[in-house]
Amino acid sequence: MHAKLRFSYGTMSSGKSLQVLTTAYNFEQRNIHFLIFKSSIDTRDGGDIIIKSRIGNGIERECISVATDFNIFEFVSNYIKKNKSVPELKWIIVDEAQFLSEEQVDQLSDIVDYLDIDVYCFGLRTDFKTHLFPGSKRLFEIADKIDEIKSTCECGRKNSVNARMTKDGKLAIAGAQTCVGGDELYTAICRKCYKDKMKEQENEKEN
Repeated sequence: MHAKLRFSYGTMSSGKSLQVLTTAYNFEQRNIHFLIFKSSIDTRDGGDIIIKSRIGNGIERECISVATDFNIFEFVSNYIKKNKSVPELKWIIVDEAQFLSEEQVDQLSDIVDYLDIDVYCFGLRTDFKTHLFPGSKRLFEIADKIDEIKSTCECGRKNSVNARMTKDGKLAIAGAQTCVGGDELYTAICRKCYKDKMKEQENEKEN
């Protein structure tokens, strides 16, 4: 079988990092050689070299930090050359893939196509304005397999919006696309609840 580029996406607090850590743990138990990366933009939970899940008693592990100018394909190619005595590298795992550049996602596809290594990416689909992140957009365009990690809104519908909240509990309607934070800054809700809350805020302004 040929290697594949995979993308699993979900909203905030849908358990993405837990799935990253569970996947890594399963690989270790089966003695499968892998590398795990995370965007340096995500500095939560002890910095950009730590992946931590708020589910599952806060389990965590170290990872390789990916800065905006980091060439993932070159890194993996050099790693293979320097570690010929270790078991063959089989998998690359990437957390917070939405923060990667389109070029870095293309580098991941090169790892799949030219090094025959499976790549498994996890991340958000859209920002707080419901627009695609560059990394997610590129993954939707070229990934071989795409899966959704589903979670449920308070109303019972599927979560699809990563709503950014202001200090007074309102939906943020302006700001930079990337603003790192957790449950204190973001809440996952369904599309209808997002629209309803936006309408409520608009009506409050008019009145």
